[in-house]
Amino acid sequence: MSLSISEKLEILKRGVEEIIPEKGLEKKLSKNKPLIVKAGFDPTAPDLHLGHTVLINKLKQFQDLGHIVIFLIGDFTGMIGDPSGVSETRPILTLEQLKKNSKTYQEQIFKILDKKKTKIEFNSSWFKKMTSADLINLSSKMTVARMLERDDFNNRYKGNKPISIHEFIYPLVQGYDSYELKSDIELGGTDQKFNLLVGRDIQKSFGMEEQIIMTLPILEGTDGVKKMSKSLNNYIGLREDPNHMFGKIMSISDDLMWRYFDLLSFKTSEEIREIKKKTEKGLNPMEAKKMLSTEIVARFHGEEEAVSADKEFTNRFSKGNNPKEIKVVTLKTKSSEISLVDLLSREDFGKNKLCKSKSEARRMISQGAVKIDGNKILNDAILVPNPSENVYQVGKLKHLKIKLKKG
Repeated sequence: MSLSISEKLEILKRGVEEIIPEKGLEKKLSKNKPLIVKAGFDPTAPDLHLGHTVLINKLKQFQDLGHIVIFLIGDFTGMIGDPSGVSETRPILTLEQLKKNSKTYQEQIFKILDKKKTKIEFNSSWFKKMTSADLINLSSKMTVARMLERDDFNNRYKGNKPISIHEFIYPLVQGYDSYELKSDIELGGTDQKFNLLVGRDIQKSFGMEEQIIMTLPILEGTDGVKKMSKSLNNYIGLREDPNHMFGKIMSISDDLMWRYFDLLSFKTSEEIREIKKKTEKGLNPMEAKKMLSTEIVARFHGEEEAVSADKEFTNRFSKGNNPKEIKVVTLKTKSSEISLVDLLSREDFGKNKLCKSKSEARRMISQGAVKIDGNKILNDAILVPNPSENVYQVGKLKHLKIKLKKG
């Protein structure tokens, strides 16, 4: 059964922050022909995480509605470094690093997108043909004043922080991608709004009909506060072990769960509303969260692994965290008390240590993710007396007991 324009709009608008121009998407859909829908990803790291899939999921919706999806790998723009949302110049990556990372992207995206219906493009394919004269001509399409309208550039300029000329080039070359690909619609995170608008400007300057831009929210990480990022250790990677992935999703707050449902689930809006109604009428939020966790793990690892991860989680964490299931490590010390930060990050605990470093320990404490005997700890300066008498917890997945050995 074919869908009406209004039904298609309801699907495509879900979870979207902004559409520019507002009526443009409806006008494009009314043409009743396949549209070219583009999203670009610079391969600056080897692994994708769930934050990246907010865009990829939206591409999938367009794909399911019969449109042409282009997954653009920015192997040229990646060498420049996207200045969006950063307060200083990014380090420049080598072509070898970008090639290596782009291979893993191609392996991971087809857990969501249909391989037979997806076009993969590399923007180096047209930029390596561009002459210096062509680049100068492209640069003439934008003014310095327009560039300084960007908050990140403007803040750095006012703060006397350096802005390299090559960073001004980034929005131009991203915009030129839209011209080369003749895109009707471009998707990007809210931090990409300026770059996406430049794409409209570049298309117009070359006499092309301007693309519609759709910005999507930046997904918060498992801490529920900051953008999902590998560097902040609050991410859920697409290639993570199924049990680990399941447990990380279960560790998010009940409030954040609904945002994850909206941005990550393939359930319809009506199905999500029904689950929410049931929780309001008494369904344990943990059961709703298990539905979400199972769906996402199944997407990347298969149904069987998802069911197994659900059982594993239930066995480990739904029985009161039996101390017999918590790892015990030996602490050699001459003192009867120890700094909590040191205890959480001790190197001699090996793979059983709860935090990778003292800085991570302090960050987890400040985020309220550390508990001693179930009590949340917010002071990173405390000393723990008799540490062997406690159960230590970081997040919902990491637990530890300590056996004290004087020496």
